[in-house]
Amino acid sequence: MVKGALTVITFDEARFSIWVKASKGSISLAMSHAAIPPSPSRADYEAQLVRNSDDSIFDGADPMAVFADWLKEAVQSEPNDANAMTLATVDANGMPDARIVLLKDIDARGFTFYSNVESAKGQELAAHPQAALVFHWKSLRRQVRVRGVVEPVTAEEADAYFASRARESRIGAWASSQSRGLDSRATLEQRVAEETARFEGQDVPRPPHWSGWRVVPVAIEFWRDRKFRLHDRMRFVREGGVWVTERLYP
Repeated sequence: MVKGALTVITFDEARFSIWVKASKGSISLAMSHAAIPPSPSRADYEAQLVRNSDDSIFDGADPMAVFADWLKEAVQSEPNDANAMTLATVDANGMPDARIVLLKDIDARGFTFYSNVESAKGQELAAHPQAALVFHWKSLRRQVRVRGVVEPVTAEEADAYFASRARESRIGAWASSQSRGLDSRATLEQRVAEETARFEGQDVPRPPHWSGWRVVPVAIEFWRDRKFRLHDRMRFVREGGVWVTERLYP
């Protein structure tokens, strides 16, 4: 039991403090770190979210069309990589894993991205072909969450996208043993030099260990920041080939 009105324990190395307050036999903990910004004030909310009140941005029976409209807005407002998304998978031990990748195509079938199939993400998707995606656009104060099953793209799709990449990026796909240990940057640069020499004067084909995946969505949620954490959330769920919508509590 903690006695006294307030006890402060400070950890200088981590630069954070734990405030422990005893009240009627219960203990409440509040943690802060110098790098974490404070919660917005009423004035902050009024200034930052004044434009986030148009519900027409959620209109539409097809979530892929709604997503495409939101992405177009993000391309105009984000400083870079509006197509960046968090890809969440699970490893052999059931431990979640996540990283940022780039969306490279969207259509009625789903969300497509490409990478090394021998990478950590590639092995996890092979063993557990389900994934979640999150798009976060700070400039719009919106995010989109996607959950779905994962299928490989066709060889023709992978070839077409790979051919569109810069030559140096294609060479890099041959040089990098993605997700495996690397003793130094110099080793990577040496391998790039070797592959550059190997393909001198010829086209750089797609490596057999490089391809793509499509997340076929079963649920898509659109989220918009609103004042005082009373956010807008609209979820589309696929039921028997039809999208059903529902609004969620924030």
